Amino acid sequence: MPVDFETLFQSFSKIKVAVIGDMMLDTYWWGKVERISPEAPVPVVAVTKKEQRIGGAGNVALNIQSLGAMVHAISVTGNDDEGDQLIGLLQANHINTDYILKSDQRITTNKIRIISRNQHMMRLDAEITKPLSAAEEQRLVASFGQYISTEKPDIVILEDYNKGVLTPFVIGEVINLCRKNNVLTAVDPKRKNFFEYRNTDIFKPNLHEAKEGLNIISDEVTPALLSEIHNALHEKLQHRISFITLSEKGVFYQTGNEQSIIPTHVRSIADVSGAGDTVIAVASVVYAATRDVRLMAEMSNIAGGLVCEEVGTVAINKDKLLNECRHLLQ
Repeated sequence: MPVDFETLFQSFSKIKVAVIGDMMLDTYWWGKVERISPEAPVPVVAVTKKEQRIGGAGNVALNIQSLGAMVHAISVTGNDDEGDQLIGLLQANHINTDYILKSDQRITTNKIRIISRNQHMMRLDAEITKPLSAAEEQRLVASFGQYISTEKPDIVILEDYNKGVLTPFVIGEVINLCRKNNVLTAVDPKRKNFFEYRNTDIFKPNLHEAKEGLNIISDEVTPALLSEIHNALHEKLQHRISFITLSEKGVFYQTGNEQSIIPTHVRSIADVSGAGDTVIAVASVVYAATRDVRLMAEMSNIAGGLVCEEVGTVAINKDKLLNECRHLLQ
């Protein structure tokens, strides 16, 4: 049966989403290099422009907002200027920050990229990646519990960048709260806590992460191997849907005995930065709206390709995605 994409996209405005995980700043300094420093054999960059963008889990929230859904960002940042700047950016993009906590024991992650002549000269990462303290864990779980009871979301995305916010305790409590309240869960995991995400609805690693987690060394990408990966993951995680991104080969999904590889559409790739954030955002909103696994995979696959046509990390353009879905899926 054909999908009425106009009606589907209009329904996104009724979907409530939370993104919990590692929020961060992406800072860009552009400049010119015209000389070498007299103090050391390094280039001197005369900075001509500075820009701050929402990074990490915040970029997932930004993609969700771009789709027109209601979104809350939930995290722990430092009690610092960078934290204030990040919250200001989130609020300016209509992302609710009421449940973001600040900690005097942490600093807000800030990735500073120094660029000259469209080339990265250096990246400076200001961050603390140790796990939250027990007291911070309790504060975050309490804040999340208040969010669940007050906002009654449709789906919660756990977005892990290995910066310490999603600890095993936080992961377990968040998933349990969602299950008790019949809230869908989607996970974009990293290696450190890979097998802590049990009993979720959507588990979305990339293929490299999945093979690394399961100690699989095969380079082939076949339905048989991907199904084997799903079965091995399901044995450990008891999740509902495996949704594995395959880079230039597209995406794979399996739930029960239903499985498929959705190939990529031909694109002029400019930059793959942030594509994974877009994929999990679109997949979560579409699944919350439809419960259709194949449609979720097809639409998020298109969205990931669209953002790769842009330079730098950008959120999905809702109108472009709608047009592409009408063109490619009908």
